[in-house]
Amino acid sequence: MYVEAQQLRAFLLDAGLIDEAKFDTALATANQQGKRISDILVADNLIAQDDLSRLQAYILGIPFVDLDEEVVAPDVLKIIPEPIARHYNIIAFRRKGRNLEVAMLDPEDLKTIEFIKKKADLKILPRLTTQLSIKHLLAQYQESLQVEFGDIIKKESSNLTQIPIQDASEEDQEDLEKRAQELPIIKIVETLLKHAILQRASDIHIEPTEKEVLVRYRIDGILHDAMILPLNTKSGIVARIKVLSNLRLDEHRLPQDGRFKIETEDYKYSIRVSVLPVFTGEKMVMRLLPETAKGHSMEALGFWGEFLERIQVALRQPHGMVLITGPTGSGKTTTLYSMMEILNTSQVNISTVEDPIEYRMPRVNQTQVNSQIGLTFASGLRSLLRQDPNIIMVGEIRDQETAALAINAALTGHLVLSTLHTNSAAGAVPRLTDMGVEPFLLSSTLNLVIAQRLVRRLSEEKQKYHLTDAEIKNLAKYCNLERIEKVLQAEKIIKPDQTIAQTDFYRPKPTKESAEGYKGRIGIYEIFKVTETIKGLIQKNATSDEIQNQAQKEGMLLMIEDGFIKAVQGLTSVEEVLRVITE
Repeated sequence: MYVEAQQLRAFLLDAGLIDEAKFDTALATANQQGKRISDILVADNLIAQDDLSRLQAYILGIPFVDLDEEVVAPDVLKIIPEPIARHYNIIAFRRKGRNLEVAMLDPEDLKTIEFIKKKADLKILPRLTTQLSIKHLLAQYQESLQVEFGDIIKKESSNLTQIPIQDASEEDQEDLEKRAQELPIIKIVETLLKHAILQRASDIHIEPTEKEVLVRYRIDGILHDAMILPLNTKSGIVARIKVLSNLRLDEHRLPQDGRFKIETEDYKYSIRVSVLPVFTGEKMVMRLLPETAKGHSMEALGFWGEFLERIQVALRQPHGMVLITGPTGSGKTTTLYSMMEILNTSQVNISTVEDPIEYRMPRVNQTQVNSQIGLTFASGLRSLLRQDPNIIMVGEIRDQETAALAINAALTGHLVLSTLHTNSAAGAVPRLTDMGVEPFLLSSTLNLVIAQRLVRRLSEEKQKYHLTDAEIKNLAKYCNLERIEKVLQAEKIIKPDQTIAQTDFYRPKPTKESAEGYKGRIGIYEIFKVTETIKGLIQKNATSDEIQNQAQKEGMLLMIEDGFIKAVQGLTSVEEVLRVITE
């Protein structure tokens, strides 16, 4: 099922969908890059994917189907697993006997059709469709999974051995071990983990109450109620997760921390477990860390233009310090790992001290902090300096000793990357001087400070609107709109004579795929470059406000201003930017 380039050219010209010169230019690009002409036509916006699919269906004689309103039976949908369906845009939607109709976008993807044919042992009947139809069918995986998981939880909970409700401390080690090995409990815990991973959750909260067990997922930084379990599952779930994490089953009064791994054909995750005694039992939080996750590019994280240039200049320095600041959960570690991905070459030795090691990186020497045996950030860093490193990453500067060692490492020819808990980039300076770092040493070593927050990214479908006068007046309380206007004009995001009132903004539009209209997250940033003027202010013990004012005069954008620019670009909403800035 292959459409020849000249055959496609003839049909496109005949239908008046493209002119001859544009097609020939696209064909030359395709040959040069070793890509298909259809991919280049769509990538360069010379033809819409849906129009191309209809034309390919006509040329090849494959039926074209519009499935915007189609409801697929769960047993048919599951013939092609969701990861394959989502990756290859191919979905089973109808079965008659041994014939399976599959909707797809790419008629030349014969490998996937052959794979499904072998796996399902059915005759595959390909049908071409639109991107909207594929999106509609993919959303149905989520609906069928929720129903399926709900049924599993209900069924397995009813299969549990009914025991009198009692305080966990009254159950002995042997009873808890038996509860942890009960098949329904094993199935419930497996289901919770699988469901959370499919929902793209970063954390699972299991919270006991007096009458039930509440399960919540954190998705894109926001907690959502996931399901409610019967009270008789409480001790079994806690015991099962403790067994997986090698924690003490008979300890109910003290907090415990552990970790375990889960691995399937589709995913590989490291699960970090925290157990905390509460009034109604033990609350558990599991952090889900994908082991197969690769470093993101700086652009994918939300850095652009001048931001990228400042970071690249700082990372090219052979020594000095680069700090990332922000609250817990603001993506600091991800930014650090992305920087290390850039720096990680065969010519350098990169060593880290972390708590915990969240992602494994090849060719990077990663050390896990263990305060119980005396391996702290400070002691680990002290040892690292004897390991001939070029680049050192310290998970967090928490105390005076770690700060002093990090500064000393930066002074003695090492590039040091680390994080700090402050609200703004300029706030890192007084925070370090409060820790006892001498201002003259700080001004000599500090190269760059990045402050960041994470905002939810708008889904593809979103509503366009203009700000009202009342909304503009309210926004003026948080940022300098005139300054933002000038930046937007300078970056050619809006026209030279365009005002904020005339600029398009976007609101989330709820869809079946995303109930709140958001999917994924992106960073908003402040990039604070330590210039000669700033060094002078640091040595004079200037306040963070004085330092920030000077940095703004030298071109630094505040986080809210960067967020505003991303809102104009349709990456996020103004409401989302204000939510994270005013938290």
